[in-house]
Amino acid sequence: MPFRSCPLVRAVSAASLLASQLLLGACNNTDNVQPQIPLAAVNELVVLTDQQNSNLRFDNGAVYVKGGVRGLIVVRQNASNYLAFERNCPYQPLDTCAVVKIDPFIRLYDPCCKSQFSLQGQVQGGPANQNLRRYNTALSGNLLTITN
Repeated sequence: MPFRSCPLVRAVSAASLLASQLLLGACNNTDNVQPQIPLAAVNELVVLTDQQNSNLRFDNGAVYVKGGVRGLIVVRQNASNYLAFERNCPYQPLDTCAVVKIDPFIRLYDPCCKSQFSLQGQVQGGPANQNLRRYNTALSGNLLTITN
């Protein structure tokens, strides 16, 4: 008795073959793949009245804070809104020099790869094509909590 293939079985087999080829093709395409910034638990408390945080008394003021992968940058947008970013540059984040710095009241930048970011963490120039990793902030009086 000859084997007769059901149309549904042929369709499922063809779809499976196509899906596996697409997955294998995607795995082999490394042209634009960049390593990701490692994940780190973030739960930091910033006392805004501390002298070391005096730049946060002014709009667009920024300070370095411990935490994250390579540290955090906190930027004051206004008296009630603060942003917190990972200092690890998103362009080649595994490079030891991929650390974002503050250009006071102007921008954030990575002196290693020359990427530039706005004080809102958005790419403005350089080889980076991803914005800075942003963390959650919550303000309660003079205490700013930063979490992920």
